[in-house]
Amino acid sequence: MRTLVLGYGNPGRGDDGLGPVLIERLAERVEDSVTLLTAIQLQPEHIFDLQGHDRILLVDAGLETPAPFHWERLQPRRDASAFSHALSPWALLAIHVKILNVSSPAAFLLTIRGECFELGESLSPLAQTYLQQALDFVITWLADVRAVAG
Repeated sequence: MRTLVLGYGNPGRGDDGLGPVLIERLAERVEDSVTLLTAIQLQPEHIFDLQGHDRILLVDAGLETPAPFHWERLQPRRDASAFSHALSPWALLAIHVKILNVSSPAAFLLTIRGECFELGESLSPLAQTYLQQALDFVITWLADVRAVAG
């Protein structure tokens, strides 16, 4: 099973970098069937990164996310972000389906609770704790090839 894990956010804005940091920490712990990517934000061009994968995991930070993280199954859904440079996860899937004329792979969003999103800050102590819990969860999920349905 081919899996894409894409962590996005701005590492220069404290906890907003939780997605890319999770990818960094995951890099040495995954098999060849897992593709890891980072980005500052989701963009229309990412539809091509989704190709060839059976399941997709998008990882982001959220200020009002329940601690330590929130997990949800994604369905393609067009929204106002489809007309901007930064897409929502749902809009990315909708564009993927429409432009490439394919069905959406099983897709999930992991949003890790962030506390501080200030410019130039490092990860907050609480976010580091939540990050470790999210990392443990992702490693378990990746090992379960049956985890397509959620």
